[in-house]
Amino acid sequence: MVKVSVVILNWNGRQMLEQFLSSVCSYSNMEGVEVVVADNASSDDSISFLNSHYPEIRQIILDKNYGFSEGYNRALAQLDSEYFVLLNSDVEVTNGWLKPVINYMDKHPDVAACQPKIRSYTNKEYFEHAGACGGFIDVFGYPFCRGRILNVMEKDNGQYDTITDLFWASGAAFFVRASEFWGNEGLDKNFFAHMEEVDFCWRLRSRGKRVVCVPQSVVYHVGGGTLNMDNPHKTFLNFRNDLLMIYKNELPKRLNRVLFVRFFLDYAAAFVFLLKRDIQNCKAIFLARKEFHQMKLLYCDIRKRNLEQTVNENIMEIFHQSIILNFYFKGIKKFQEWR
Repeated sequence: MVKVSVVILNWNGRQMLEQFLSSVCSYSNMEGVEVVVADNASSDDSISFLNSHYPEIRQIILDKNYGFSEGYNRALAQLDSEYFVLLNSDVEVTNGWLKPVINYMDKHPDVAACQPKIRSYTNKEYFEHAGACGGFIDVFGYPFCRGRILNVMEKDNGQYDTITDLFWASGAAFFVRASEFWGNEGLDKNFFAHMEEVDFCWRLRSRGKRVVCVPQSVVYHVGGGTLNMDNPHKTFLNFRNDLLMIYKNELPKRLNRVLFVRFFLDYAAAFVFLLKRDIQNCKAIFLARKEFHQMKLLYCDIRKRNLEQTVNENIMEIFHQSIILNFYFKGIKKFQEWR
């Protein structure tokens, strides 16, 4: 049995594979570790590039683009490993990146998922948006990180080098026990992409499992390799999936209040886009909220099951304040200041 499968989900990412796959192969060349590329029916020359330059790497070819969530579900179902590492194709790993995380998980069986420290590939002294040094959420379901509040990234001065329990680990470099992945239903295929790892980790935390950042492992992430930050489709997925995640997982005593406040906060965000004359992103929020309400019925049974399996109703990594209010009205733009 393979101990660790490092799985890169690719979709038309030939350039990223050419740029970053060599670091993954070089620094993951350990006993019991395999590198796998799962391809979401790319239309570029990704597969021919792999065949020519990395014939030793195992390939999993999917018949269509299933997105991040279902693409990984289908790929991981074909693997027999103790640990999965879901690694974005635009990540540069470093020497020894696997050992600190795997060693920690080996010694702490209550830890279901982990992430390394994630710095920016384009500005290597700073944290990267998608995970930084570990994820949390606020009372209204907005994610943020040690080292990143909204779109403000901190310089990494070692201020978050402690191993810390998290609310969510980043899907850019996501370590998870295979048993916990399948035992907690995997990623939500209806999300397609964005927020799926946060949703999955909410289930883990509600069910008494730990999620941890091990910053002794460091990787560098480009970010926005498929959809850049200002892409309306990305805005749509983030807002829709965030609302679905809240509906699936939030406790009954808080759900109505959270969704009520989110109604106003979401439309305030749409108004800001309108003021910037960004009509497409403004529309994306309206469409996201419309589709959320259309999809809620699909999640009634899933929400019921999640609540039935909840054993931890006081998740410490949910901050019972508003990140939006603290950021814009109190000027709190660093994780340390909020803590």
